[in-house]
Amino acid sequence: MSNTLIHILKNDCPHCHQGKIFKENSIFFKFSFPKMNEYCLHCHYKFQKEPGYFFGAMYVNYGLTVAQGIMTYVIASFFFKETFDLRIIPIIMVVIIVMSPLNIRLSRLLWIYMFKNYSK
Repeated sequence: MSNTLIHILKNDCPHCHQGKIFKENSIFFKFSFPKMNEYCLHCHYKFQKEPGYFFGAMYVNYGLTVAQGIMTYVIASFFFKETFDLRIIPIIMVVIIVMSPLNIRLSRLLWIYMFKNYSK
């Protein structure tokens, strides 16, 4: 399990762990829409199985965004006297916007690894 998380964070191919899923080496803090390789350059594993394959990754992205919003609220609430201060909302919005490129990449990586054929 821990090796799988390391391979996800390193942007490795789920089949051979040597090729890269995204054209950028790092999945962290690239402020552009991710560009994926169609196939693994090492083992020719096809990443997008069918049209619309990554629609399910939107749900993973939503879950990541909600979790980040809740964590930001909990952390930011320690710095305000009132239980719910309206100044927390812009802080949450900034965190969600800044983290969105990472969330897109991470959700697609998680989606590919969830539906990898583990029987081989």
